[in-house]
Order: sequence, then structure tokens, then C-alpha cells
Amino acid sequence: MDRTKNTIRNMIWEALNRIIAILLPFIIRTVLIQKLGIEYLGLNSLFSSVLQILNITELGFSSAIVYSMYKPIANKDTKTVNALMNLYKKIYRIIGLIILVVGLALMPFLDKIISGDVPDNINIITLYLIYLGNTVISYWMFAYKTVLLNVHQRKDIVSKISSILSLLQSALQIIILIFLQNYYIYVLVLPIITILQNILSAVIATKKYPEYICEGKVSKEAKKDIWNRVSGLMVVKVSTTTRNSLDSIFLSMFLGLNILAMYNNYYTIMNAVIGVMTIITGSMLAGVGNSIAVETPEKNYSDLKKFDFIYMLIAGWCTICLLCLYQPFMKIWMGEENLLDMFVVILLCLYFYLLKMGDIKSMYLDGAGLWHKIRLKAIFEALSNIVLNYFLGKFFGIYGIVLATIITIFIYSIIYSTKILFKNYFINIKVSDYFLYQFKYFIVTAIVAALTYLICSLINTNDILTLVLRAIICVVVPTVLYFVVYRKTKEFENAKVMVKNMIDNLRLGRNK
Repeated sequence: MDRTKNTIRNMIWEALNRIIAILLPFIIRTVLIQKLGIEYLGLNSLFSSVLQILNITELGFSSAIVYSMYKPIANKDTKTVNALMNLYKKIYRIIGLIILVVGLALMPFLDKIISGDVPDNINIITLYLIYLGNTVISYWMFAYKTVLLNVHQRKDIVSKISSILSLLQSALQIIILIFLQNYYIYVLVLPIITILQNILSAVIATKKYPEYICEGKVSKEAKKDIWNRVSGLMVVKVSTTTRNSLDSIFLSMFLGLNILAMYNNYYTIMNAVIGVMTIITGSMLAGVGNSIAVETPEKNYSDLKKFDFIYMLIAGWCTICLLCLYQPFMKIWMGEENLLDMFVVILLCLYFYLLKMGDIKSMYLDGAGLWHKIRLKAIFEALSNIVLNYFLGKFFGIYGIVLATIITIFIYSIIYSTKILFKNYFINIKVSDYFLYQFKYFIVTAIVAALTYLICSLINTNDILTLVLRAIICVVVPTVLYFVVYRKTKEFENAKVMVKNMIDNLRLGRNK
């Protein structure tokens, strides 16, 4: 396979797919609120969150199976690939059955997680069954075939199908909202698109790779390897899935669908920024893994500090933009009546920044193969989040629920995970050194954010002009302040050299 060609092709289509995934929710949420009301958006957020938690059952089997297929496909070992596909098919059918049974068992408790009134003419059981059916179908209908496209580095095909069907789904849902204003038909589009996506992926995979069929049994050694990988992948799966999903469920339970919808409008914006930053870490992961394999821990720690410096500058700038632009953007997008107060915005900005603080370090954890060392982290983080969400949410409402997530991120994703990395890989380096420079970045960003927000607060004109002027301030002021603070530091000089080398390499590649 031409790895470079496949990588570039995959990146282009993945980027396009991500742009579509970021933009379409804004359009859909806007039309949904205007045509049906914010309570319907709250129902959409609630049931999506419940089903996301049920999806934890998957645990990362797809990633583990994909990894196990690389070697036999490279060796043209069709028999082993067929056996792995057969196992994958059986696992996915079992997962679908588990989700169906657990999902049905949760039905009697649905009214307990909705505070206040449900929209008129809406039967939450019927609605929930449509969402549940959509999730189960995604596992039962040829989902295992997609693995062939991913393992052959043809994720661009998956992205194309996803992009086209996302556009189709959004177009249909917007037409339904505008002309029919029927929420049941709006939701029924979801399983229809899921069926189309699975069928298209299966047809294309079968046509391109007809030699692979589901038959045979996987050896005990291969099964053991898959289960070992799943136990590590579970950490990421549980941690990332439960964070916002648990927040949404507790918000609905304590504060109702209106507040839940308003909160998820804000979270949608933050998640879009997270999605863009994921492109950076995703492109770096393979290089970090290679560096860990061939370089010393001391050299890798030096690299980590350089990467962290650049990444936290970007994260800091994004945090400042969220702080200063959230409210004027939300006012234009959703209207003043759907704004949360500024203290929630501050908490969300802290949530975002702390989440990004752990990204570079997490790449080194994965690259060093330490995922098995932190597999219990996911369980403890999820349980802590549930307990804190309940008690803090009960007494402090939305502030307590966001604060609960901030506390768990700080304890488990920053403190606990960092100690594991330094105890098992950066053995000869003091963990306090890492915490010290991360704390320095945090303090500098907090000061720059406060000064930028103070300047932005002086802008008080019409909504669109306010947003534009604040955006300009968010570009100019943090850039100047960061430069003044860091221009004479070693980190800044190292970052300049690294960026220069990257640009030179790109120019050389283009000339070739």
C-alpha cells in the first residue's frame, strides 16, 4: 500500500467530514428551536446521552480488531482475517443485544431523569425506542464490514459515506422541521440513515475485498491479545463517553430539558473546538510512538516540553476566545433568552483548558504502552463523576455539575495519569518539574484571559459588530501578551526552531 498517499487522502476527507460534523449541528439546532422549541432540543440531548453511555458496551473492540488485522492482511493471511471478521461479527451482535436488553430495562426510569414538563403530544417511550433502535441497528447491520476499509487505510471511503449521508440526513430533517414540524418523523430519519450507511459500507467493502468472508475461529493467543487491548482502550472509552453524557443526564434530572438544551448549545461550541485540536494530536501520535521506541526518556521529555508549550499556547488562545466570544455568539445564534450566566461560561472555559492540559501527556502514555497501568482510572473517574454530579448538582445546580467534571478531570486526567507516566517511563525526572511548568502556563493564560476579557467588555455595540471587534481583540491582545511573556524563554526559542524545521521539511517535500 502507498502509505503516504493513503494518509494524505484520509486526512483530506477526515478534515472535510469533521467540518461537516461541526457545522451541521449548528444549523439543525437552530431550526429545531425555531420550529419546535428548546424542550425538543433537550429531549434530543438527553436520549443521545443515555445511548452514548450504553455504547460503552463496545469498549473499543473495533479498534482492537483493526489492530489485530494489520499483520495478517500485510502477510496476505486471508484465513486469519476471515476468522477475526467472524469474531467481530459475533461480538457486535452480542453488544447490540446487550444494549437492547439494558436499554429496555431503563424504560421504567425515563420519567425519573426528566425534571419538569415534557413537550405536548410527545410520548417519551416511543421516542426513546426510536433512539434505542437506531443504536442497536448500528451494531447488527453489517457494521463489521467497515473494519475492512479502515484496516486497508481506506478511511477516506468511510468519511465520504459519512459526509454524504450526514448532508442527506440534515437536509431531510430541516425539510421535515420546516414543512411538517413533526418530531417523530424528524427522529425516524436517524435509523433510516444508519441503515443506508451500513449497507453502503458493506457493499463497497465486499466489492473491493471479496476474498474476505466471515468464517473460522480465532486462536486463543489472538483472543488474549484482543482482550488485553480492549482492557486498555476501555480507559479512553469510559472516560470520554461518560463526561458530557453524565452531565446531560443529571442536568435533565435536576434542572429540566430547557437548561439541558441551553447547556448543550454551549458544549457543542466547545466540542467543535476540541474536534479541531484533535487533528493536531492525531497527526502527532505516530511520531511520538516512534520517538519513544528509538529515543531515551530524557530526549522524549525534552520533546514533550516543546510540544506542550506550543499546544498550550493554542489551547490558551482557544480558551480566551471562548471566554470573550461565547456570549455574543450565543446571543446572535440562540437569542438572549437562551443564554447561561457568565459564571457558567468561566467554568466551561476552565473545563476546556484542563481537558487540553492532558492531551500531549496522554500521547506519551499511549506511546509508552502504559494504558494498562491506568485502566482503573476510567472506572474511578466515572464513579466519582456520578457521585459529585449528584451531590454538587443537587445543591448548586448547573454550577455544581460542571464543577464535578472539572474536579474529576483534575484529579484523574492530570494528577493521577501524570504520576503513572513519570513513575513508569520518565523515571529519572521529577514529576514536580512537569506540574510546575504546566501551572506556569495556566497562570499566564489566566492573566492574559482576564486582561483580554476586560478589554473586550468595553465593546458594547450591536451584536454582530461586538462579536467581530471582540474577535479582533482576541487575535491581537493574547498574541502580543504571550510574546511579551515568553519571548526570552528557552521554550519559546525551542518552539521557534521546531516550527522552522517543520516549515523547511514541508518545503523540501513540495520540491520533491
